[in-house]
Formats: sequence, structure tokens, C-alpha cells
Amino acid sequence: LHDWASYNDKHNDANGEGNQDGHNANYSWNHGAEGPTKDPVIRQLRERQKRNMLATLMFAHGTPFLLAGDEFGRTQNGNNNAYCQDNEISWVDWKGIGEADAGLLDFAKRLIAFRRMHPALRHPRFRHGNPMPGNGIKDIAWYAPSGSEMSDEQWQDPHARCIGVLLNGELDDKSRQEAGEDLPEILLLVMNSHHEAVPFTLPRLADTGTWHRLFDTDRPDTDAGNGDDTTAYDVPARSLQVLAWMDGSSD
Repeated sequence: LHDWASYNDKHNDANGEGNQDGHNANYSWNHGAEGPTKDPVIRQLRERQKRNMLATLMFAHGTPFLLAGDEFGRTQNGNNNAYCQDNEISWVDWKGIGEADAGLLDFAKRLIAFRRMHPALRHPRFRHGNPMPGNGIKDIAWYAPSGSEMSDEQWQDPHARCIGVLLNGELDDKSRQEAGEDLPEILLLVMNSHHEAVPFTLPRLADTGTWHRLFDTDRPDTDAGNGDDTTAYDVPARSLQVLAWMDGSSD
């Protein structure tokens, strides 16, 4: 994960094959400098991007698999084919975690706790976009920044950089029996990969009720955002937000 945010290209010279081994396509971005840098702007952006990727994994539907060491920013110095290295390149140094890495580790712990706290992220069945009998709201819906559900044309827009996904925790009768619990919460995940903030209109699910921001990768040291968001707000550049719907009868 750290190397994904720190290198554009593979750096496999230590493998003794003239950097010819390993896959040439890293699907990575160094964010302005190849490898280690002292530039505070680049370092800050890299850390936020790592938080975004960890959050995307932990909030996805299904069982998350995390590569050991990614939770604290382990690096292979750009080597993407280190199977032949039995040394510091491939070892996981649990005792050498620095201050910045400790911060990422703490964030990863909070992500895991957040996933366990919100069962709507752990829905027992694949969602199909069908209205749930309990509240009439779709089990999943995708939203554009305008606050309307994504159209076919919007899905094909190559310039789209911001999207929201609504996750309805309500279960049908069969799923409720299998799960042994009711999941009444409704969450909205908003992801902005643009380099600037994007105004996002929050969907209205009922005449009364508000969205409350619970998680924000742009502000990793806080447990919540700025309180209730009733209509719209600017999603910070390159960030992921999680909001919960409060229907008016909730505290």
C-alpha cells in the first residue's frame, strides 16, 4: 500500500535481473516524487490516499483481506517482485514502526472497529437495488453529486470523480431469520477522487431526518465530522466520508 502511493514504476534492481522481472504495470502513483521525499505536501497526500484505500477495503461488501504490514505503511522500496529477498525488503518489521506509521496503524484499528459497529457494512446477502419491505428504501443505490441516482449516461462519464453509495441495512424476512439480527441503519458512503472539493447534495429519504457524518478520511483524528448535514456540503478533495441517516425519531 505504501509503495502504491510512493512509486510510479517498479524498482527491482536488487533482484539481480536488471529490473526486467516483475509486472511493469504498477497501477500506482507517486503523487509528485518517486520514492521517499521530504516534501510535506506530498507526504500528507500520500497518507490520506493510504487511508482512502484502507477505508475502501474495510467498507466494501464481503470479507476484507489486508496484506500484513499495509496497516502501518510497510515498504519494499518499490520492489514489486521481492519473493527472492530474504532480508529487510521482504521482512515485516513489527518493532520498527515509526510515529507516522503508528498513526496509520491506529486508523486501521478504528476502521476495523467501525466495520464491526455498523452491521449495514456486513450485509449477509448480495444487494440488487431492490426496495426493502421494512422501509421501502432500496438495499443499495448509487448517487451522483447532484443528489439523484446515477443515470446510464453518468456511469459512462469519463470525467466523473465523485460518487455516493447508499447502503440500507434493512433485511427481508428470510435474511433477518438467517442473520439473527435486525439492521435498521442506513449509511451513505461518499467518495471523491478529484483533486478539488466537490459539492454533493445529500439524498432526501423522508420529509424529516438528517444525515450525520460518522467517518472522514480527511480528518483521521476525529471520530465524526461537523455534525448534521441536512442538504449539501463540499466533499474534501481525495477523501471518503461515511454518513448515517437519522430519521427524526432517533436521538
